[in-house]
Amino acid sequence: MEEIKIRDAFIKLGQLLKLADMVQDGVEAKYVITDGLVKVNGEVDDRRGRKVYEGDIVSYDGKEIKVIR
Repeated sequence: MEEIKIRDAFIKLGQLLKLADMVQDGVEAKYVITDGLVKVNGEVDDRRGRKVYEGDIVSYDGKEIKVIR
């Protein structure tokens, strides 16, 4: 599992996918999220603006990311 360090209290889901190089750009992030392909803490979340906090685990395309500060 990869860890991604954020500097603020949260990061939006679409931004996290870009930061982790799981998607190329915001448009791709929007599509994979709205298509239900991204999970946050084991549950599908289709909100691109969902706030992801320290300790959350995001998974997409067989990869998992843990958010740390």
